[in-house]
Amino acid sequence: MVTIQPVSETHLMIYVGEVIDLALTPVIRDLVAFLHGFPEPGIIEVIPSYTSVLVQYHPNQLTYAQLALAIEAYSLTYQKGNASTQANGNRITLPVYYGRDVGPDLQAVAEHAGLSVEEVIAIHSGQTYTVCAIGFAPGFAFLASVDARIAMPRQVTPRQQVPAGSVGIANQQTAVYPNASPGGWQIIGNCPVELFSPDATPMTPFSVGDTVQFTPINREQFLQQGGELWPR
Repeated sequence: MVTIQPVSETHLMIYVGEVIDLALTPVIRDLVAFLHGFPEPGIIEVIPSYTSVLVQYHPNQLTYAQLALAIEAYSLTYQKGNASTQANGNRITLPVYYGRDVGPDLQAVAEHAGLSVEEVIAIHSGQTYTVCAIGFAPGFAFLASVDARIAMPRQVTPRQQVPAGSVGIANQQTAVYPNASPGGWQIIGNCPVELFSPDATPMTPFSVGDTVQFTPINREQFLQQGGELWPR
């Protein structure tokens, strides 16, 4: 059963769980699809996270009571097994150059894990990750779960600038920075693929419920694909 709470005159929050659990991802994915296809006008934006969904709506077109009632009805139908038969998310494969000249924290992660750099690369790229949430910045997909052997906390002091494409680890999450921005994740490599463009349709390849696989490439391949080395 979902819990729905007003946040403001134009926002409400839908809670589907209390702790991060990959089992919630398809539930949130289907809820987002329901809201995107809502038959009445008035929904402005739908923002999913690990355990909740924030909905922005136009109060002159759709009241809180109307929206909450529709969500509760959807939830009851979903629980009875009559939910949308929407297919599983897309599988996305991304090239990553794991090198110290783009991954300044690669050695630190290896030392923290008591492993070699090569072992860290094999473990990180050998896992299939699930897109659990999109936020922090446009196109920034939170991917779970990182193998516990290479999980490492964020930097104590965030960097003022992390280059676009940087692949990072923060505890048991991993992600690719779609644009240059401040950041505190442990950077272990770089992906030369553009992951956010406001002029593209869709603007980002990620949706909640998609799966992501990283494929290691070498330095030459990285540069040929338009990758840029970490600024010195």
